[in-house]
Amino acid sequence: MNKPAHASRPVRTPFGRDATATDVLDGVNLAGRRFIVTGGASGLGEAATRALVAAGANVTVAVRDPHSALRLTDDQPLIEALPLDLADLDSVTEFVRAWTEPVDAIIANAGVMAVPTRQLSAAGWELQLATNYLGHFALIYGLEKQLAAASGRVVVVSSGAQLRAGVDLDDLNFDRRPYDPWTAYSQSKSADVLLAVGIARRWADKGVTGNACAPGVIHTNLQRHLAPELMRAMGAMDANGDLIHPEHYKTPEQGASTAVLLAASPLIDGVSGAYFEDNQEAPTVPGGPEPEGGVAEWSLDPGLADALWERAVAALPAPLTAGK
Repeated sequence: MNKPAHASRPVRTPFGRDATATDVLDGVNLAGRRFIVTGGASGLGEAATRALVAAGANVTVAVRDPHSALRLTDDQPLIEALPLDLADLDSVTEFVRAWTEPVDAIIANAGVMAVPTRQLSAAGWELQLATNYLGHFALIYGLEKQLAAASGRVVVVSSGAQLRAGVDLDDLNFDRRPYDPWTAYSQSKSADVLLAVGIARRWADKGVTGNACAPGVIHTNLQRHLAPELMRAMGAMDANGDLIHPEHYKTPEQGASTAVLLAASPLIDGVSGAYFEDNQEAPTVPGGPEPEGGVAEWSLDPGLADALWERAVAALPAPLTAGK
């Protein structure tokens, strides 16, 4: 296995917490380069898409309903929308089958959070893990050759939630332990970081890099499963049901900056297997119930990354693994 390319010291950039996706691409010319952004029609994905296109990139937004992207694609030849349901591996297979061009970067941004009750995908995986991790794994694994053709980058949007729970390989789908929405979400976000670690370990000789990031706290559709009382307790909603923007919240443009930095900035050339927050590589910490920042040791565990990778490959439909 290959080791992460940045292992000697943490990566530092001139951009901070409040930088926007446009800021980190100032002066970067992406003309002729092609990007895929899952969930690219709203929230962080939309902010990333707009910034990439403003720098000249061609962007494919991969969304369950391409009609939701019409306001982006109308009169904008650099953006196209294609159907992709990450919880449905047949949908991922169809997307991969139809894709023939090199890919400069994939931003694995789409996801679900805090699904109230335990649900399983058609593949038998817990829904948050199936959507946030396995669907993205299938997409990226299926497009390995297209990424390698462009020495491409993979950016996996994780979360500070990865600090709260690691991946339980013995009970990925909560068959034995009680289902908890936040534990399941945290597990899926730890798995997302492990996906980036796995790419760094396996695909360095192909010129493909993988990194993960936390966007921060932002009002997006990701909060759609959160009850109003929880939103009020978080200080994010008033008594009338209107959203509040506490000081620690970011705008979508600020939240998308780290993903865009990792996907397109020359500052990150050669960096792989790292986890970033606020546009800087994050320190490694033990993880626990009250984390304040950084990346948990379990999220960077190379042995766990390898084991989860093999578990994911075993779950893929035959068309995605043929010839590998």
